[in-house]
Amino acid sequence: MTNTFGTESAAAAGAAAASVPGGQERLANAVRAAEQALIEFEIAVETFRVEVENFSRLHHQRLGPMYARLDELDALVAEAVAAHSGDRADIERAWEARALVMPMPGIEELFGGLLGSDGVRPVEDPNPPRRVRPGKEAQRLYRELARKAHPDLAQDDEEKERRSAFIARVNEAYAYADEEALRALAAEWEAGPVPLADLPSEAEVLYARLEWLADRKEKLSAIAAELDESAIGQMMRLAPDDPDALLNEIAEQLLTQVAQREARLAELVKDAADGA
Repeated sequence: MTNTFGTESAAAAGAAAASVPGGQERLANAVRAAEQALIEFEIAVETFRVEVENFSRLHHQRLGPMYARLDELDALVAEAVAAHSGDRADIERAWEARALVMPMPGIEELFGGLLGSDGVRPVEDPNPPRRVRPGKEAQRLYRELARKAHPDLAQDDEEKERRSAFIARVNEAYAYADEEALRALAAEWEAGPVPLADLPSEAEVLYARLEWLADRKEKLSAIAAELDESAIGQMMRLAPDDPDALLNEIAEQLLTQVAQREARLAELVKDAADGA
């Protein structure tokens, strides 16, 4: 549904509301409440999106090399076992393990540089997030700015465009937990022209506004569900209160596995040398 006012259904509902004593005032109050509820929901969805994106980036940057090292050690161990036993099954397992870490010829050219030779999109982030979840002060500043400058509070297209551009800058600062930038944006908003957010008085406009708000919330719910069901979202469920701690825990587990693989490889190499 497009955000178009004056439809027949909206006009009919608006006329009905206006015909009831106090009906239009109650409708206006309902629209205000729905707007604020939608803004709070959008804040929650955007906050979750930032956390999922940051977790994904940090997971790849911090843990990617450990996963790669584990795959390499698995291949080396399998090759050492195969070299010692000469068994056909061991040799096949060694080939399979090595195939997991071998570069894929031509993959970079095939995807125009979008993927690296290992089949993973290369990460070139000069300013990676410091942590998954921005600090409490950054969260507070972000919420205040979102409530004040949200595009859904605009009463015309020009004002909506101005607010949308401003909120995009707010979202970027929040994604990087940049408290200084958020404070500067708060000062900028307070110093700039803040239009009145009074709602129109026409009942049909108010009713159409409610329809649009409901449609917008439904779309946001779909986005939130998609984030929640993603691989990263499911992983974050394991530590909803402290996802940064989860990254550290996974890193410790991977380091332990790397140490175990290295010890196993060293044992195989020693046995091979002793048997030579």
